[in-house]
Amino acid sequence: MALKKDSKSLDSDNEKSRNEDSPLLDLKNLENKKEIEYQPLEESKGNDNDSGFLEFGFNQSILNSLRNKGYKNPTPIQKAAIPELMLGRDLLGQAQTGTGKTAAFALPLIEKLTGNKEINAKVLVMTPTRELATQVAESFKSYSSESSNFKTVAIYGGTDYRNQISALRRKVDVVVGTPGRIMDHIRQGTFQIKDISCLVLDEADEMLNMGFLEDIEWIIDQLPENKQMVLFSATMPSEIRNIAKKYLNDPAEILIKSVKKETQLISQKFLYVQRHHKLDALKRILELNNEGVIIFVRTKLLTTSIAEALENSGHTVAVLNGDIPQNQRENTVDRLKKGFINILVATDVAARGLDVERIKLVVNYDFPFDKETYTHRIGRTGRAGRSGEAILFVNQREKHFLRNLENSTRTKIEEINIPSNKIINEKRMEKLIDNVNDSSLAKDENEENKALIIDVLDNLKEKYSMDDSNIAMAAINLVIGNKSFFVNEDDSWIHKQNNTDRSRSNRNINNRMRNSNRRNNYQNDSFETYKFNFGKFDGVRVANIISSICNSTNINGRSIGKIQIFNDYSLVDLPKDLHRETKNKLKKIKVRN
Repeated sequence: MALKKDSKSLDSDNEKSRNEDSPLLDLKNLENKKEIEYQPLEESKGNDNDSGFLEFGFNQSILNSLRNKGYKNPTPIQKAAIPELMLGRDLLGQAQTGTGKTAAFALPLIEKLTGNKEINAKVLVMTPTRELATQVAESFKSYSSESSNFKTVAIYGGTDYRNQISALRRKVDVVVGTPGRIMDHIRQGTFQIKDISCLVLDEADEMLNMGFLEDIEWIIDQLPENKQMVLFSATMPSEIRNIAKKYLNDPAEILIKSVKKETQLISQKFLYVQRHHKLDALKRILELNNEGVIIFVRTKLLTTSIAEALENSGHTVAVLNGDIPQNQRENTVDRLKKGFINILVATDVAARGLDVERIKLVVNYDFPFDKETYTHRIGRTGRAGRSGEAILFVNQREKHFLRNLENSTRTKIEEINIPSNKIINEKRMEKLIDNVNDSSLAKDENEENKALIIDVLDNLKEKYSMDDSNIAMAAINLVIGNKSFFVNEDDSWIHKQNNTDRSRSNRNINNRMRNSNRRNNYQNDSFETYKFNFGKFDGVRVANIISSICNSTNINGRSIGKIQIFNDYSLVDLPKDLHRETKNKLKKIKVRN
């Protein structure tokens, strides 16, 4: 299977591309560059004809697999990438997760591998995390489900070596794995790489962020020189450009523009909350939305403490961090998908590549370090054309980070308030009424249960003379339980919290106006200077002087001019022609007692 040009031409191009004096790969001037408007994946479904994928020349087994999955038309990235990869070209792609890039490289590689059974392990895909490796491997298996004897294996840390070695010894077409475990197998000789004809680096920027650069280069250097390379990255930092320059040969380039269209499906909000109130604020947020939630925190320790606190509040919660064994992590994700778990508390690395349709809300409990982290986090919801919500917790010190984040993402993040007792209680009442109504409309197909309910109602009416309203009240009381239905705890801190930033903003505006008025008044020569016998040695500040003058006289604070505080006295510019009574009051003024 020839996925590349002849070795002589390749050696010449590689020598040229590795020349240290040559410029970095110019992503703006490549003739091969294709800039594409992103469209949600849902647009690839629902059409009654499959001519979109027929045009690539895929074999019938791949077309059958796509039809079974419900995909009819390729996404823009697939339209651009598949023809290039079918030709055996190297490819450099900039695209976020959720844009269809896995199918963009998996489908043409499956097509090329199908029918070529004489060699083992022809494609290697590297991913930054175990979760993404599993997801990519499952995609290969899904797309090749109609192809006989096509095998994909995932290898990553946290699982038994023996099972992976056994899988690698058998016939394998595609190996998907994390850099560390791939290196281990290569060094031990349990992964034969001499026949690798294509290498895919998926989410390359994240692998660099996790410190895998040296591992990646080591692995590339061990692979056969004559191979096709595919590199996908959400961002294009200089390290990615260097890898592209060093290893890719005349690559086709694809840039998915307008990722903003994807994030527009996500309602992005923030709330101001002090650090010691964050957990209380989180619990109140979850009162309004607690089904399909991911909470992002910075540390492993915090995932555990928050999960325990939420469990004590009655939520079904699980933890996802680097210390969780791989089989447990896989089980956790599966339970989240099936609805046995409603809330996941995770670190950034552990949740990389997580794609669960149920996720409707992402909570940034800890402020993200950068734009990429924020985009990755909120991208766990609103995927493939679905809507979602993201809430960002911000304390006062992080306020300027919020503005920087809005500028870098070119998105206005809406401010919301922490839910008060009134809002929570209204939500609880609304949910109770809906549940009762849904229960009354539900058709119970179990005839035995129906007979039991009728028998209970008849007994209550005959034996205890209960009417319908009393029975209904008793039933609702059983649902509510013994604990108080409504939240009645002190929520005064919420009102203070919600008003803190506005008060500070208004105060800053007033100070600026006051200073401006002082300067203007001072310039129009309508002031005279008064000397007061207190200063820095007395601990006096400008605010103290303004407060004392306003409280002791009828002078408006905005009409006070320049204030100078020296060690043992202060000079204050006040309006000319003050009344004698006002001047007498100024003589008796006291500051800080």
